[in-house]
This record gives sequence, structure tokens and C-alpha cells, in this order.
Amino acid sequence: MYDLLIHNGTFVTVDAEETIYPNGILAVDGNQITAIGPRPDSDPLPPAGETVDAGGGIVLPGLVNAHTHLPMVLFRGLADDLPLMTWLNDHIFPAEAALITPPNVRAATRLSCAELLLAGVTTCCDGYFLEDTVAGVVEEMGLRAVLGQGIIDTPAPGVADPEHNIAVAKAFIQQWRTRCPLIRPSVFCHAPYTCGPETLQAAKALARAAGVLLQIHVAETRDEVSQMRARYGCSPVVHLDRLGLLDRDTLMVHGVWLDDAEIALAADRGAGIVHCPESNMKLGAGIAPVTRFLAAGLTVGLGTDGCASNNNQDLFKEMDAAAKLHKVASSDPTVVSAAEALNMATIDGARAIGLDAAIGSLEVGKQADIIILDGRHPRLHPLHNPVSQAVYAAGGDCVRDTIVAGRFRVRNRRLVGWELKSILAPVEKAARPLR
Repeated sequence: MYDLLIHNGTFVTVDAEETIYPNGILAVDGNQITAIGPRPDSDPLPPAGETVDAGGGIVLPGLVNAHTHLPMVLFRGLADDLPLMTWLNDHIFPAEAALITPPNVRAATRLSCAELLLAGVTTCCDGYFLEDTVAGVVEEMGLRAVLGQGIIDTPAPGVADPEHNIAVAKAFIQQWRTRCPLIRPSVFCHAPYTCGPETLQAAKALARAAGVLLQIHVAETRDEVSQMRARYGCSPVVHLDRLGLLDRDTLMVHGVWLDDAEIALAADRGAGIVHCPESNMKLGAGIAPVTRFLAAGLTVGLGTDGCASNNNQDLFKEMDAAAKLHKVASSDPTVVSAAEALNMATIDGARAIGLDAAIGSLEVGKQADIIILDGRHPRLHPLHNPVSQAVYAAGGDCVRDTIVAGRFRVRNRRLVGWELKSILAPVEKAARPLR
């Protein structure tokens, strides 16, 4: 007898063969997928502790948001329509200094986790300050996550003296490396223009010693690249490589202004990269050369970025934007196909953050991170191609059920174990001083 059985849906596995079962069946024991395949109409359903009818909907691997800043939902809509540096230096940094406290981080992170789960995201890769508080909330909400303690060469929430930032990151890793099976700690350096060479090397040394991921914003704007060339005489990726930071456990975020030589270098080193199209568009940062990333063999994940620079954490919107943005940028409707966009939001996102052996596709032996799109939703009809439907038609509001490690976290569009009003009220209270 299986613990959980899901049937009567179109199962998009996102496996290496891009297998789709139009009338599939999936079984779960504990936290793992133990069977998946087609179901002949004449076969009776095998016995299970719980049997779930997908209602003719689309069954997908849980989505992987490969870059976000969970507590920054507190600043959603605070300073829109501004250039990145103005937005960051004149608005976000002062707001963080005033309001990023453990209680506010706790409230904001809970809202972000709810938003992600309701929109079908089962795994996120987060980088921020007071990450121990973030991790505690992620654990109680049941989300899978790679969480990075923030490092920057200026005073930051929870680290008043930048001299202590490596020690704080080390303590965070030690506390969370075995505490929760759904959480993997990491190190998050803000950017090569806010972290000096010594800080970058110390952060990477810590990450290597602990065997964890190093996350870093890279080449988000043209001004950043100019600043790096003026300061160090080379581009950001070359700078990171000279410092010994680039390898398979380095995750670069944005990469909007990488040239062909940098792309080739990053691919050769095995580093991953996260594309955040909506944030890049909203901040006017530019269009990342994703078609060249893919051609070079870079592993490309998809991220929303934080809600301060995107305003939502709906990865379905991000898939749609990623596919369409590069078609219009290249005047070629064949680039960044729906399948490639879905891969970025699932298996390639998992690969970029080092979790592809466990998540990112519906395969026997992998973790039961599964989402079911509501077959009654108007945007899912008629269903000619489930991959295209998921990328170009669906949205987070189409998610009926979200399962993480075999446990329902969202069921019939409702959070399991949480009342949404109890999550919203503390965030409204925390954000009140900004108004």
C-alpha cells in the first residue's frame, strides 16, 4: 500500500526524455516518489493511504525559485519606477536599517512563504540578513530552501560590524546544516562591488570548507560593470575568477551584462546562473543574454528576485516573461521555448542550486515535491500542449495543491495549517511606519 496516490491528470515529468503521461498515476511513500507512469483505463487503482484525484489538471514538479529575498516582501511597492542605485541607496538600504528586525523579518518571511506555496513554489534559494530568523520561519512553513546568510562590507541588520560577517555566516551554517532536512544553509555575498576582495575570498573559503553554495549578484547593471572595470581593471566575472570564486558551487545572479568571454569562462568553471527577467525589466537593468547562456552550456535557473524589485513571487509569470522577452529581443519566436522556460523553473533551477539529485522532476526516488494545476481553471482549456499551457497560460492562481516532501502544504487553494489573515496582519503592522 502506498502512502499517497495521485491520478486522473496530465503528468509532466520534466525528466531527461521530457516524458508526459496524459493519463498518469503517481505514488508516494513517505517523502519520496516510488512509482510514476501511465494508467490504462481498465486497471483498478492500487491501494493507498490517501488517493487524490487531480481532476484532469496538470501535475508538475514543484517549482524552484532560484533567487529571492524573502523578508523584502515588507517593501513591496515601496519605491517603484526608480533606477537600481537610486532605489537601493536612497530607499531600500535606509528602510532595511530602520525596519529589518527579527520580529519584522519573521512576519515578512511568513508572508513570502505563503505566497510561494500558494503559487506552486516548493523550493526557494534565498539570500538575506538575519537569516537564522528566516530559516526558523521557513522550517515552520514547510518550504524546501537553500538559505544564505548575507555578507556585505557595510553595517547590516544583525551584523553591526562588518568585521563579524564571516563569523555570523559560519555560525548560521553550523546551526542549520543538520537541523532541518528541508533546509540547506549557504553563503550570500551581496555583490562584487559591495564586498571587497578579502571579503569575497573569506566567504568562498567558508563556503568551501562547509561544502555549501556561494550566492552572489553579478553584472546586474551596465554601471556596475563600468565601476568594476574602473576599480579592478576587469569585468565582474573575471574579477571573481581571479579571486578563485568560480566553481560548481557558485551561483551567479542576473548576469545581464556578461560578454561572450565571461559566459565561456563561467561555463568552463561550472558555475550556475539565475535569470530574473521581471526584476531586470522593472529596474531597467537590461536583458540578460540567456540564449547565449544556454548555447554555452551554462546551467540557468529562474528567479523572481525579492518583492521589492518584482512585486510578486509568481514563478509562472517569470516563465512566461523569460520565454517572451528573449523572443522579442532576438526577433526570433523559436528561442527560449516553453520547455526551456519550464526547465529553468524546475530541473535546471534545482541543478543551479545543487539539488537536482533530489528535486526538479517527477521521477522514482526523488522527493515528492509536486503541484497540481486545477483542471477546472478556464485558462487550462482546451489542453493541446500541457507544457505550453503551464508556461504561457497558467499562473500561480491555477495551483490547486502543493506538496513538499510528501506533505500537503496547500490543498484546494488553501494553506494547510495556517489562516491567511493571521499571516497578513503582522506584515501590515510591520509596514505601517513606512507609510
